Amino acid sequence: MKNITYITLFFISFFFVGCEKVIDVGLETAAPKLVIDASIKWVKGTAGNEQTIKLSTTSDYYSNVVPTVAGAQVFITNTDTNLIFDFIENPGTGNYVCTTFVPVLNANYTLTVIYDEQIYNADEKLIPVPTIDKIEQKTNQGFNSPYYEIKAFYTDNGATDDFYLFRYKTNFDIFPSYEASEDEFYQGNQFFGLYINEDIKAGDNLDINIYGISQRYYDYMLKIISIAGGAGGSPFQTPPATVRGNIINTTNEVQYPLGYFNASEVDFRNYVVQE
Repeated sequence: MKNITYITLFFISFFFVGCEKVIDVGLETAAPKLVIDASIKWVKGTAGNEQTIKLSTTSDYYSNVVPTVAGAQVFITNTDTNLIFDFIENPGTGNYVCTTFVPVLNANYTLTVIYDEQIYNADEKLIPVPTIDKIEQKTNQGFNSPYYEIKAFYTDNGATDDFYLFRYKTNFDIFPSYEASEDEFYQGNQFFGLYINEDIKAGDNLDINIYGISQRYYDYMLKIISIAGGAGGSPFQTPPATVRGNIINTTNEVQYPLGYFNASEVDFRNYVVQE
């Protein structure tokens, strides 16, 4: 009986040792797509003249490098005044910069990107945003320790249907977090953006941005936030669908780009967490 036990243990040990072999999973690589990150941000109290549009392409799953795009022609047209703002490439970065942009609230803008004999266009309005009225902090008791709840209050414009995007960035997080909101249930009233993070502590810095956004961008960001928060950490879980933005390829609709053209007024606060 003892011999049988030893033999059984030997084969079990052999089996688990054999399972340590690294297996590379072959994944199909799709043709690279152009990615256009064109977010015009006019921070209250600034001229808003310097704006940047980033161009890159998609890459394979295992790559840690984001391929940048060079040699594109990029400009934005104010279609109300026909003023054209050229974005000049900063070589080797994929960043296209304009230092003479003129932001006008509620003005209509058209983005044009010409790259690899393809023409990409998108239309958007520059949406205003209310100021952040105040920031309040509350301490709640969690399962293991207390945590902070931080609210940024603003007053909605009761004369319009409005949509907002909050961006939160701490001094210790690599990536920011986002929250999208619409005023359907608080039209014309004071409301707030809510930030909760059990890792934040007294003395930490929290950057809070609120953007005025269009309904189309609101719908787009809801999908992006849902996918980013619902992947469950599995590298093989596939999003339910490709999230397409408002940028179209007017040369060949099938070869659509990824990304979005957005134009927002922004209010900003830096908040230091209190004891």
